Amino acid sequence: MSFQFKQFAIADDRCAMKVNTDGVLLGAWASMEGCTRALDIGTGSGVIALMMAQRTPAQTEVVGIDIDEASIAQAQENAEASPFASRVCMQKADIRRFEAEPFSHIVCNPPFHTETLTSPKDRRAQARHAHALTLKELIHHAVRLLAPEGHFAMIAPCAAKSIVLSAAVEIGLQLTRLTTVHTKAGKAPKRLLIEWTKQAHASKEGLKEAETLFLTNSDGSRTAEYAALTREFYLNT
Repeated sequence: MSFQFKQFAIADDRCAMKVNTDGVLLGAWASMEGCTRALDIGTGSGVIALMMAQRTPAQTEVVGIDIDEASIAQAQENAEASPFASRVCMQKADIRRFEAEPFSHIVCNPPFHTETLTSPKDRRAQARHAHALTLKELIHHAVRLLAPEGHFAMIAPCAAKSIVLSAAVEIGLQLTRLTTVHTKAGKAPKRLLIEWTKQAHASKEGLKEAETLFLTNSDGSRTAEYAALTREFYLNT
């Protein structure tokens, strides 16, 4: 079984983390303008990396890294079966020790659940929890690999907003985009889509205005905004 998108398919039966709404949201939302070289940290099945490849010119290189061997093997298979095989590379690597030429665009759907693990040996738990790699460490390493005028985007739980934003400022990033994600109107927001650039090269205007994205209508259907955001990927949009 695989998850069929408009231009590629994702098999995730051997991956620690499956295709999910968070990843698709980030892959569709993150700015790709002017992208020459992109990195997906914690790529899992490779879905975000392939979304970035679809959204960028044919000469753009896309790299996905993950610490889980089975996930990266399946991500590589997904990449090889896609129309973007020649320019997407998957590597088993820990971001804390990963060395590479700078990237113009970096994205991450991070392991942000910090509650106590029920099974320390469980691969999915490792992929979902932030004990091994804190959000502050993640941002630090993204900045280390980011080109001077590059962009770094991630999705995070609303509960981690103050931690993430303060860590980014401390490390030297300027917030340029922020979208609060609600499952539906009347529900408290669950996720934040966040994008930064390095302060020394950021626009003087910085963040103009935070945005809000509602995913579903009262009848459970996708909102017009969500459908528009994912139109180039989901088959039924």
